Amino acid sequence: MASATTPLSFSAVLKIQRLRRLWIGQVASTLGDFLAIFAVFAIVSFKMHGTPVQVSLVLISFLVPFAFISPVAGVFVDRWNLKRTLIASDLIRAVLCSLLPLASNPWQIYPILFALSTVSTFFVPAQSVAIRTIVPKEGLMSANALMQQVFYLGQIAGPAIASALVSAFGPNICFWLDAASFIFSASMISTVAIHREDHAKQQQVGSVIHEMNAGTKFIFTHSTISFVVTAISAGMFAVRCFGALIAVYVRDILHAGPVLFGVLTSLVGIGMIVGTQFIHRFGRKRSKSHVVVGGLLGMGLAIAAVAAIPNTPAAIMGMLILGFCAAFLIVTSQTLLQEETPQHLLGRVSGSMMSVMMTAQVAGLVLAGPAAQFMGIRNMYFGSAILVVLIAAAGQYKLRNHIVPKADAANA
Repeated sequence: MASATTPLSFSAVLKIQRLRRLWIGQVASTLGDFLAIFAVFAIVSFKMHGTPVQVSLVLISFLVPFAFISPVAGVFVDRWNLKRTLIASDLIRAVLCSLLPLASNPWQIYPILFALSTVSTFFVPAQSVAIRTIVPKEGLMSANALMQQVFYLGQIAGPAIASALVSAFGPNICFWLDAASFIFSASMISTVAIHREDHAKQQQVGSVIHEMNAGTKFIFTHSTISFVVTAISAGMFAVRCFGALIAVYVRDILHAGPVLFGVLTSLVGIGMIVGTQFIHRFGRKRSKSHVVVGGLLGMGLAIAAVAAIPNTPAAIMGMLILGFCAAFLIVTSQTLLQEETPQHLLGRVSGSMMSVMMTAQVAGLVLAGPAAQFMGIRNMYFGSAILVVLIAAAGQYKLRNHIVPKADAANA
């Protein structure tokens, strides 16, 4: 049996029945989400003949709730019953998905997507807290890696499956399957016992703003968590800046076409899946903070290599390394968050972290185009890489010269 300091393997974590059921439900609902999002883009683009602005609003309406509502959602996750929150979130999303086939124009789709994402802002931190309560500390890294693998696999396989389904049966089949996936996920969660010390009810419940401030204060006063939030924000910003213009890079720098663009996009997901296979091995003899620094540094160097060596082999290798290192950053950051945050604050801190991540990604999407137009796409890539490397270097310096104190959140 693994000791307290030895990370559990994937197989060991999946032997935990409650985690396995939660993971199976996540597999179904995540694949359903990718099917539905693809179908929405297909409908708005080809059936409704949406303008570029209307098509871009699909992604914006989906991302905005994560950026702005997540901190508020985290407050209620810390107050509410976890199991009921997860099940209710799934069932509400199933109902919302069933409304999508009724939409006849983009302006009916946007509020449905906004509502779907709003409900998801409650599910995501609740799931993070649930994993913390179900899995022992030495298994958190593998458990988070498994959950992230589901997302990466859906990102790779979802568009191909959705394309085949839309061609054969029309886009509505994707919406019905997504609704069914949420119902299946809720049924799996209903069989899982989730016990959490209800710290929030033992204290006097304050205002939402007060509780949000408690979570924010914890982030900024805890050295490890503040570094993790800064690191993952920089990483997500750089990835979005990089990814937003990869099609233009392929067209104008590599002088290639859609086939290479599709291959490079898939390679990031493949690199992430491969990276998750090695995370718990690297974590055995290294601190998680240093793994975060290494992941961030690797991402920066991968982006710099793609910018410095403008040919197809370098782009292929760079995309694989980018995905590989991003897995180390994301999974390890999530694990550190779960380990270092007191359980009664975990919903708020997870919600705030989700908000910061999504805001950084939206900023990357918005700024990438004008920056590339002003300085050139390769120089913009170099700028993103330099930002990430500098933050990684600052993090390494901070870790070397500062002993992280134990968090005292008793008065939060």
